Parts: sequence; C-alpha cells; structure tokens
Amino acid sequence: MSIGNFIAIAQTNIKRMLAYSSIAHAGYALIAIIAGDEWGTPSMLFYMLAYIFMNLGAFAVVIVLGRKGEENLNLDDYKGLGYKHPVLAITMALFMFSLAGIPPLAGFIGKFYIFSAAIKSDFIILAVIGVINSVIAVYYYLRVTVYMYMKDPEKEFALSLTLDMVLALIISLWGTIHLGIFPAKIIEFAQKSNLLYYLVFKPHITLVDHIFKLV
Repeated sequence: MSIGNFIAIAQTNIKRMLAYSSIAHAGYALIAIIAGDEWGTPSMLFYMLAYIFMNLGAFAVVIVLGRKGEENLNLDDYKGLGYKHPVLAITMALFMFSLAGIPPLAGFIGKFYIFSAAIKSDFIILAVIGVINSVIAVYYYLRVTVYMYMKDPEKEFALSLTLDMVLALIISLWGTIHLGIFPAKIIEFAQKSNLLYYLVFKPHITLVDHIFKLV
C-alpha cells in the first residue's frame, strides 16, 4: 500500500499514476485476505468488483481524451477540462473520488468493508495503516480534479468518443455509484458465494457452523 501510494504521488503521467496506485489497491485487497474467510473474502470480492468499475472508467476517460499522435497523458493535458467538457470532467472526478475512497461511492464502501473485516479479525494496526494510506491517496487523486476545475485550459480537446466508449463510461459510472449507494445485495451475494466455496471444497466445515457465522 505504502510503496504504491508514494510512487503514484510522484507521477505526472496519469496512466502511470493509475498503474502505481493499483499496487496500493492490491494491498487493500490483501488486508481482506489476511483478515480471514468469514468477513475478509466477501469484502475482498466486493472491493474487486468496485475496483473494476472505477478503474476501467478512469482509463476509459483517458482513452477518450487521447488521440493518435497526441495521447494527452500528462496532468497538464487535463487543465480546464471542466470548462470545455463538463460532463466528461465530472465523470472523471467521480472515478477519482471513488478510487480515493470518498463517500458515498463504491471505493469508500469497499474500503469500509475491508477495514471492518480487519478490525473484526483483530488486525487493528493493519486497518489503521490502510486508513492512513487511503488518506495519502486522496492527494494524488484529487490533484486530477484540481487540474480539471481550478486551472485554465491551455489547448482545445479533441475527443475520440465512440459509441462503445460511451457505453463503457455509462456502465462504469453506474457501477461506481450503485455499489456505493446500494451495496447490501452485492455483499450478501459475496457472503453466500464464500459459503458455497466451503460447502464444495471444504465439506468438513459444517453448514450449521457457517449459517451461525452469517447470522
């Protein structure tokens, strides 16, 4: 978590920033694995689903802003995007907020479940380290938003917006918001899938024992 976050802070290329930040997100998922199967595995499954939506959405925006011969990958290339293309800018901002773990989006709920699982399994120090790293990550994710809304545009944006990219953005945005506001069904499904895994592959752990734990 710490290595990924501190390297991501130093990046001015948004693709590299997202790539290095994925190391930190892998660290959050590892907290869930360490926390154990009762609470850890369902929280990890939920977080991975949330991460798919918000990260693919962020990369989709990067692709839309890029074009042949001019990829627009530096933070400076995002200056004034909020003034020129407000819908695309707010979409990117929501993905950044979610990756940073700001409520009520999917990233916040995912981290909440993971850190709660760690605390319930008595890994309190690990949960604290995770929270500190989440605060560190807020800096470089919100930096993108600052460039989009608080700096004057330096050039015109030529968007490569196709139908498939529009659909990808809509689906990613829907998942990012929906998982943040209505997480209960997904986490319940993750708990049931975890129970099914034990019934099939570890039958020596009884059904009654798992039902008791879920209750």
